[in-house]
Amino acid sequence: MNRCVACDKTDQDVPLISVSFRGSTFSICPQHLPILIHDPKMLAGKLPGAEDMNPAEHRD
Repeated sequence: MNRCVACDKTDQDVPLISVSFRGSTFSICPQHLPILIHDPKMLAGKLPGAEDMNPAEHRD
């Protein structure tokens, strides 16, 4: 069963978005997608390599 890498909720609880990274597929719920975009280091230990990822640059 798919689970959100941030909160561990399943696709029975919330909609999940599939993300392909380093040859594997991971799931994240829409509520936690901003973490992946703006502060991916918060997923360290849950998403392999997240500690090396940089947040998106903002050009407002």
